[in-house]
Amino acid sequence: MHAWRGHTYGAPEILVWEEVADPPLGEGQVRIEIAASAVNFPDVLFTAGTYQVKPTPPFVPGFEIAGTVIESRELSLPVGARVASTLDGSGGYATRAVATAMTTYAIPDELPFEDAAALTITYQTGHFALHRRARLQAGEWALIHAGAGGVGSAAIQLAKAAGARVIATAGGPDKVAVCRSLGADVAVDYKAEDFASVVKKHTGGRGADVIFDPVGGDIFDKSTKCVAFEGRIIVIGFTSGRFPELRANHVLVKNYGVLGLHWGAYNLHDPAAVRATQQALYDLYARGAIKPLVSSQRPMTEAPAAMGAVASRATTGKVVLVPAR
Repeated sequence: MHAWRGHTYGAPEILVWEEVADPPLGEGQVRIEIAASAVNFPDVLFTAGTYQVKPTPPFVPGFEIAGTVIESRELSLPVGARVASTLDGSGGYATRAVATAMTTYAIPDELPFEDAAALTITYQTGHFALHRRARLQAGEWALIHAGAGGVGSAAIQLAKAAGARVIATAGGPDKVAVCRSLGADVAVDYKAEDFASVVKKHTGGRGADVIFDPVGGDIFDKSTKCVAFEGRIIVIGFTSGRFPELRANHVLVKNYGVLGLHWGAYNLHDPAAVRATQQALYDLYARGAIKPLVSSQRPMTEAPAAMGAVASRATTGKVVLVPAR
């Protein structure tokens, strides 16, 4: 097999495409011939050695794949099964990968591999954040930051599927248009407008009931100015590069909650909930309520360039790597 491997930490350009031995297959595991591998911002952090889990070189990035089982030590996932998987220790930027049964899902025949690879981590993150953590209700206002990105685009669709009214933020008119195409009721160019003022205008001064924030930094600070009484701010990540500081006195006076969402922790603490959520996502997809925005398919041989595009925010939705033709 071939894989992109990092022999040190750094920018995506440090990765080397090389032939490597197939990893051994253990009990309850399957070997997957990869048909699609989604690119996520954490892949860039993983390669740089700044992610929550620091790999030991040599390592292979990539957490989110779809493909066909070619070898199995798990009865529920036989050879030939079409599957999607979130990999335990990365490994998705390759021609093959080994995955555990707990985080591998049989996918319906009508679900293309490209969509399947993009329908796990970001959509599970959005679903857990909006439903389990924020308890989003139909009719509530949800403010979704970075709405044209991978996790933001998923959150817009999931909030609309739940019957919420959505205000989405994005940088630039093209990305604002993407948010509207995904179903946002209001889309704001945060570079040109004060999103807090827009939120207050459209909510009659009340503010957003739920705020979905994968950005942090100044975006979080300003979000506290437009959260509703008894609203909930969900902290997803910090793509801005700055961890914001929370003023506890403001939380007390305004009666709002700040909740964290670390999706990966559910695989450790409540794996059954992860599987149930993934099935819920497949049901929503089958109903036409959600569909991943796969803005670009690039050959696996262009993985470093694809990572760079995602890191520079030059993309919308998800970028998916497919086998080189």
